[in-house]
Amino acid sequence: MAKIFLVDDEPNIIKVLSQILQDEEHIIFSASNGTEALEFLKKNEPDLIFLDVWLPDADGLQLLETIKKEKPDIAVIMISGHGSIDIAVKSTKIGAYDFLEKPPSLERVVTVVNNALESVRLRRENLKLRKESRFDDEMIGKSALMEEIREIIDKAAATNARVFITGKNGTGKELIAKAIYRKSKRSDKPFIKVNCAAIPDELIESELFGHEKGAFTGAVARRIGKFEQADGGTLFLDEICDMSASAQAKVLRVLQEQELERVGGTETIKVDVRIISATNIDVKKAVEKNEFREDLYYRLNVIPIHIPSLSERKDDIPDLVCYFMKKFSEEHGIVEKRISSGGMDFLSHYTWPGNIRELKNLMERASIMIPSDEIGADDLKKYIEANESYQEIYMTDKSSLKLAKEDFEKKYIESALEKNKGNITLTAKDIGIERTNLHRKIKQYNIENSGYSDDE
Repeated sequence: MAKIFLVDDEPNIIKVLSQILQDEEHIIFSASNGTEALEFLKKNEPDLIFLDVWLPDADGLQLLETIKKEKPDIAVIMISGHGSIDIAVKSTKIGAYDFLEKPPSLERVVTVVNNALESVRLRRENLKLRKESRFDDEMIGKSALMEEIREIIDKAAATNARVFITGKNGTGKELIAKAIYRKSKRSDKPFIKVNCAAIPDELIESELFGHEKGAFTGAVARRIGKFEQADGGTLFLDEICDMSASAQAKVLRVLQEQELERVGGTETIKVDVRIISATNIDVKKAVEKNEFREDLYYRLNVIPIHIPSLSERKDDIPDLVCYFMKKFSEEHGIVEKRISSGGMDFLSHYTWPGNIRELKNLMERASIMIPSDEIGADDLKKYIEANESYQEIYMTDKSSLKLAKEDFEKKYIESALEKNKGNITLTAKDIGIERTNLHRKIKQYNIENSGYSDDE
C-alpha cells in the first residue's frame, strides 16, 4: 500500500487512475492544478506522483523541476495526451521516473507503478543503510575470528574488488555485504540484493537483466533488471550457487564485458556494478560436480570471506546476549532481563545449529515470555527451538552427521510451524528463510501440511 498523488485537470483521467490504483490497495489523493499540488506537497509526502504535462495554471515540466528540487525522493510519472519523444526525454532528464501517454492502459499503469514504488523502496532502504553508524548483530564480538573479518571488510571496502562470502545459514552473510557497502566509495549509490534461491529458474534472467515488452507470455511492459538498478552501486547475489547454468553464463558475460542485453532485446546496455556474492554450500565441491561454473567462481572469488558458525566463536556469545537483551528491551518496552551464570553456561555449551539467528530468536522469546528479571538455564531450555530433538540427536546419535542434521532440521521446522499455527509466511520469517525455500523443505521432509496458509 502506497500514498499516490494524482495531478491532472481532466476528471476522467483522475477517475480512471484512481479506480486502477485503489484496486491495487493504494491510497489516492488528487489535485486539478499546479497551485493545489504545491499546497498539498507542503504538508504531505506521497510515495509517488502522477503529473500532467499540461496544467491550466502551470507548466508540468517546471512543476516537476520544483518537486524534484524540494522532494527528490518522491518518484514522479509524467502523463500527457499530447506526448512526444522530446517531452519524454526532457521529463527523464529533469528526474521523472517514466512517461505515460493518455489514456494509459491498466496493465501499463500497474507495471509502471509497481516498478516506481520498488525504486522508491530501494532508495529509502539505501538511505537507511548509509545512516547506520554501527555494525549489525552478527558483527558484535571480540573474538580473533571476528577481528580478522573486520580487517578483511576494511580492505575490501576500500576497493571495487569482487567479494565472495561463505558461511552457514544464520551466520550473517548479508550483513557482512552491507558492512562492505556502507564503508565503500559506492555507499551513495544503490545496494541491490537478489536471493537467487528464491527465484524460479525460468524468471532469474528476467530478474537480473530485465526484459522487453513481449519477450515472453506476461511481459506486458519493459522491466529494468537488478544489474541496471544497481548501476554505479553494489549488487549482492545471495545463494548464487542456486543460479541456473544459463544465468551463470550470462552473469559471466556481464562481468567480462561490463554490458548486458535485456531478455527479448537487442540493445547493449553498459553497467558499472560491484558484485558481492554469497553461498551457504561448499562452492569448491559444487565446481567439482559441475554444478557451478569454475570460470565464474574465479571471477567472483577475488576477496574471499568465510564467516564462522556461532559454535566456532563461542567467546562472542556473552557480548551477543547482552546486545540482544538490550535491543529487545528497547524494542518491546520491557524491563531488560539478565542471564544468570548458569544460563550463560548453557548458552555457551549449546551447539547453535541455527547460528546467530537462532540465538537472536531465543533471546527475544525469553525476554518477552519469562517474567523474572533473571533468566536461568532451566528457563532457556523451555524456549529453545526443538530442544528435545537437540538432546536426542546431538547427544546420543552421532553415527551419521548428514542424517542428524536433516532430522534436526525437520523437527526444527515442525516446531516453528506449530508455534506459528501453520502460517508459512510467519514461520519463514521466524526461522530466517524464504517462503519458497520453506515450501521446498516441507515437501523434502514430507512434513504434514494440512491447514497451513501463506497469509500474513
